[in-house]
Amino acid sequence: MDTVRVAGEPGAILLAESHRAAMVCVGSRASQSGDPPVIGPVAELLAKEAACPVAIIRTRLDGTPQTDGVISVVLSDEPGNDDMVHVAMHEGRIRHATVRLIDRRADSWVRRYPDVHVETVAAGTGHQYFRRDADARVGLAVVSPHDGRTVASFPSPNCHPIIGFPECSMLIVRS
Repeated sequence: MDTVRVAGEPGAILLAESHRAAMVCVGSRASQSGDPPVIGPVAELLAKEAACPVAIIRTRLDGTPQTDGVISVVLSDEPGNDDMVHVAMHEGRIRHATVRLIDRRADSWVRRYPDVHVETVAAGTGHQYFRRDADARVGLAVVSPHDGRTVASFPSPNCHPIIGFPECSMLIVRS
């Protein structure tokens, strides 16, 4: 591992490095005021404009990383969605964690086989899957570049299909 010291604005430097990096990881502290969590300006810039995947690691008030819990990803018909699901499944494998697939596809397998019992969270069905126990909490949300660009403007933490987003750590996937 090499260490390099560079003078300048952190956001601009990390953004420039993102053109050569496999991934950029930054931290984001939990809100101490109880307001809806918002990421800081450097994390927001990278989420919007980085050329590589960006991991935004949220921390609890005590400073420990908030990465324990399930890994959530939205299934959709959007371009690049398979790349996001691939990353989520890989993260689930290396963390030995449950991967929660939230289904927003127009032609879902679940909709085509209504007689088969499947435990999948289908967005927009009204099914409440959020529980407060540690096994259900989202530790990592794998999201699209679009979500990365709009994360700072979410009106409330639970207006996204991944309940708790953006309070949890995020991995913004670039295809």
